[in-house]
Amino acid sequence: MAGLTTHVLDITRGGPAAGVRVELHEIGADGARRLVTATTTNSDGRTDKPLIAAGEARVGVFELAFHAGDYFRGQGAKLADPPFLDVVPIRFAVADPAAHYHVPLLVSPWSYSTYRGS
Repeated sequence: MAGLTTHVLDITRGGPAAGVRVELHEIGADGARRLVTATTTNSDGRTDKPLIAAGEARVGVFELAFHAGDYFRGQGAKLADPPFLDVVPIRFAVADPAAHYHVPLLVSPWSYSTYRGS
């Protein structure tokens, strides 16, 4: 399966983060960001469909923007104003458009981690 997928785990609750706004931007050679798609995670912390479908991937630099601050405010978390983490950007490159890229976010109001998953 080629393309790009993601999921979000709320590590303060130890489970999926439903309702997180996720934006995918393509980064041009000049550094300009172009919105490719925007969606919200479902009850399993995943998007309902791939952010980039198989056959539509291309070599390039991309950035996922996870709206973690809005999510944690909605969960009733005590956050500073402004919050320590608000929009979490993850910039990565697609080198092989035939490969599957899975870029998850593990997040709390104070930290985050990611990796290239399967």
